[in-house]
Amino acid sequence: MAEPESLVDKIYGHHASSSSSDSDDDKKKSKHDVVKPKVEDDKPSTHDSVKSKIFRLFGREKPVHKVLGGGKPADVLLWRNKKISASVLGGATVLWVFFELLEYHLITLVCHLLILSLAVFFLWSNASTFINKSPPQIPKVQLSERTVLDLASALRIELNRAYHILRDIASGRDLKTFLGVIAVLWIVSVVGKWFNFLTLFYITFVLLHTLPVIYEKYDVQIDAFSEKALIEFKKQYAVFDAKVLSKIPKGPLKEKKKD
Repeated sequence: MAEPESLVDKIYGHHASSSSSDSDDDKKKSKHDVVKPKVEDDKPSTHDSVKSKIFRLFGREKPVHKVLGGGKPADVLLWRNKKISASVLGGATVLWVFFELLEYHLITLVCHLLILSLAVFFLWSNASTFINKSPPQIPKVQLSERTVLDLASALRIELNRAYHILRDIASGRDLKTFLGVIAVLWIVSVVGKWFNFLTLFYITFVLLHTLPVIYEKYDVQIDAFSEKALIEFKKQYAVFDAKVLSKIPKGPLKEKKKD
């Protein structure tokens, strides 16, 4: 016959069982709570993948201001300072009106401006002694040799680059680029029949001061429309390539050197 447990045994037994159960739970928790090292996900984030899929006109990856070179010229083209941009565009318009509408010639205008400037400074310098005023301070302008050499070097680099591009196009290696250049030159020749050089230059100047700022403001809509147009152009070009371009013999290509 089993002896009845005393009150002390019951208390200590219950405490021991509870402590053992608590220790078991702590062990289980410690096993499950082992800190696992974080494995960095090599996959690009959803934001980056979506951003990379967005179509940009001319493959643009930078803001329009950076594409235009940044600095003051880009500020003028994007109308960051409306007074300066308006002054530049207004000055170009005045010159175009002088040469095109009033039929002023460049040499005539330059000579008249020089005559006026020299006469004003000459009279001012001689009349200053009679009216007790200081003569005009004409600034000294002198081009440094370094500036001239930098301009000549930059011009040489651009001319060599243009010659290299024309040489590659004429070599017959890239038929697509060849046809694109021919199409652009033909369009320019047709437009040249409608306008003279000065008017064409003025139209280009106005477009440079209007198209970038419009694109910067409505880039999402313009990029979406350009993507659709580019897809349609690729379809038509694929058909044209299959029917016409693929049948044209290409120029000899240099064999690549084997490593």
